[in-house]
Amino acid sequence: MADEKPWKDVIEVTRLEKNWVTRVELGSRLIAIYDTPSGVFASLALCNHGGADLCDGYFDGHVIECPLHQGAFDVRDGHPVSAPATRPMKVFETRIENGMVQIRA
Repeated sequence: MADEKPWKDVIEVTRLEKNWVTRVELGSRLIAIYDTPSGVFASLALCNHGGADLCDGYFDGHVIECPLHQGAFDVRDGHPVSAPATRPMKVFETRIENGMVQIRA
């Protein structure tokens, strides 16, 4: 499709924190990259509930917990899994290409 956003390199796969969250900057945006048992996922790094940096939160499997209010999200699709989070977080389509994590942003 002509209107699809281009893929952008964000970090080398070898620089990811294994089974954890890695913070990267893409232009003026902070992005959280999640290394999970089923692949690599990405979201905006700031929680949409309180604005805290999700990279400082607790991460387990596929769930990231906000360090401010303990609301949690599934990193695979962004949906909230515990209160007080009620809105999905912004996630990005992610792939690995030539040793790089890439997202559409």
